[in-house]
Amino acid sequence: MRAPVVELDAVSRVFDGNPPVSALDEASLTIDRGDYVAIIGPSGSGKSTLLHLLGLLDAPTDGTYYLDGIDTKDLSEGDRAGLRSSRIGFVFQSFHLLGHRTTVENVMLAEVYRPGSKAGRRERAEAALTQVGLDHRLDAYPTTLSGGERQRVAVARALTGSPSLLLADEPTGNLDSVTSGQILDLFDELHRAGLTLAVITHDDDVAQRAQRRVRINDGVLTEQFG
Repeated sequence: MRAPVVELDAVSRVFDGNPPVSALDEASLTIDRGDYVAIIGPSGSGKSTLLHLLGLLDAPTDGTYYLDGIDTKDLSEGDRAGLRSSRIGFVFQSFHLLGHRTTVENVMLAEVYRPGSKAGRRERAEAALTQVGLDHRLDAYPTTLSGGERQRVAVARALTGSPSLLLADEPTGNLDSVTSGQILDLFDELHRAGLTLAVITHDDDVAQRAQRRVRINDGVLTEQFG
């Protein structure tokens, strides 16, 4: 039996200060393969801290984080970066696209720092753009794309390399309601295709699309039912 994609075991994150600030308090969370989880909470609830821990951008003060069954606690920064690059795809509120690069070139850049051959990089980028419905805009520049199209490019970039986890941070925050719905429809399609998703949001409408909902408040995680 394969290990869960994500397993947080009594994870805490305390930031130095006088007094110290506890941003996450003994959080435990399991995300199995194929799960679609929304992590919802207001500003200041600990969402950003949890995002950084799940994305291997930060390390817990206490507890253990297993990603694909790998204990990340004692990994070097280089090993953490390698694991992050190969196992996690990120989608942010801001699209982070380079204006002087075409759509397909922006997606290809996702593989620049990944180990392995450059062979097939464009083909993989084109396949990811086809997956998000943008195969007709391969050579367009970001300035000519709508907000929804730019977010689709960002999703395609996150999908290259077939990550174990798609980690999205307020992915509809810069979009109108109609375009937000289209991006959430895309997430539904990716979930049905077997992708594991964790979406961090303050928006209940976004959270309602997920298979599971976990609320964070004052650094405490609580699974929501119903």
